[in-house]
Amino acid sequence: MKLYFVRHGRTIWNLEGRFQGAGGDSPLLPGSIDILKQLGRHLKEIPFDTIYSSDLPRAVKSAEIIQSQLQIQCPLKAIPDLREWHLGKLEGLKIATLEAIYPQQIKAFRTNLAKFDTRMFEAESLYSTTQRTIQFIKSLKGSQAERVLIVGHGANLTASLRTLLGYKEPLLRKDGGLANASLTILETENFETFTLENWNDTSYQGK
Repeated sequence: MKLYFVRHGRTIWNLEGRFQGAGGDSPLLPGSIDILKQLGRHLKEIPFDTIYSSDLPRAVKSAEIIQSQLQIQCPLKAIPDLREWHLGKLEGLKIATLEAIYPQQIKAFRTNLAKFDTRMFEAESLYSTTQRTIQFIKSLKGSQAERVLIVGHGANLTASLRTLLGYKEPLLRKDGGLANASLTILETENFETFTLENWNDTSYQGK
């Protein structure tokens, strides 16, 4: 099966530099809607069997925009297990402010998740956020689908997909997080070993 992963389009909170986990949501920016349409046109000829999206509004809307551009229509299903990492007390707060108060923790969140103390912020554990998403992905093994599109979130997808690729906790964000409206493609035959075809691709933009 070939798995196409997309991070939702850029939102108001992304623009404002706020933490936006599973407990927060903000609307897509007008410019990001145009970019998502470009991505949909980039993917338009791929015969997806199903689109799965996080059930948070920013992800569902992103998935609907991409779906609207596809030549071959397919169902869209909202999946709670694909939600963003629940970030507890960090939700909605400005990253710049938190960097001043918790410099080591915010640096850890961005560069070394093994050192990020989720309990300090009453956030979901790294294990919980990755495993709920990974288990959903592995649940697709029994289907007859050949290609699926999954629309999710930056922190969750970055950590979950790198875990599937065999990276340990300190290296889950070694190349940074996934960009808004980026495309990442993994392939698997047995749902135990995953190979990376494309990571964090935004080259379609402006074409």
